[in-house]
Amino acid sequence: MTKPTEEILLNETKELDARKISCHVREIIKLVGEDPNREGLRKTPERFEKAFKFLTSGYHQNIDVLLNGATFSVAYDEMVIVKDIEFFSLCEHHLLPFFGKAHVAYLPNKRVLGLSKIARLVNMFARRLQIQERMTSQIAAAVMEKISPEGVGVVIEARHLCMQMRGVEKQHGQAVTSAMLGGFRHNKQTRDEFLALIRTRKS
Repeated sequence: MTKPTEEILLNETKELDARKISCHVREIIKLVGEDPNREGLRKTPERFEKAFKFLTSGYHQNIDVLLNGATFSVAYDEMVIVKDIEFFSLCEHHLLPFFGKAHVAYLPNKRVLGLSKIARLVNMFARRLQIQERMTSQIAAAVMEKISPEGVGVVIEARHLCMQMRGVEKQHGQAVTSAMLGGFRHNKQTRDEFLALIRTRKS
């Protein structure tokens, strides 16, 4: 159990970190030529600090704690798919958002994951400074490590504001990445079935 003095020190450290972030944001506001003391911006540094900590909270999550033992023995060997998992992340190159949908599938090998835990895994990796390619691989590797399935497939479709708001300014561009492990990599029929199923949309 955490001692009261340790809790106090931990809380003081968190408050100090928060003040550091908000102070830097206040300086950035000045550097772009704005007045951080005007009404609309007065509390912006503190608001940004809270939002940024939430959007990067994945660094402080542990996979085992997140899964909370939600892996189950089951005699089922057909493909399991959780598709259209919405996510929001921050591009590590520009600190601008990218967002979209993740589709995750695996071929069970005596164990399955609670369905909601797959969405939680996506969120955990999304709430970090990311690139889409790494996030795709991380999700696939985590599922493979935790339940040792016959194979894992992950596809992510996302729009990047660093491309839509700046640079080439292509508002309708979308990036698609995939990670195929085990049976999804080595068996074309399995891979094609997965890709066909995630393309199916409700009419």
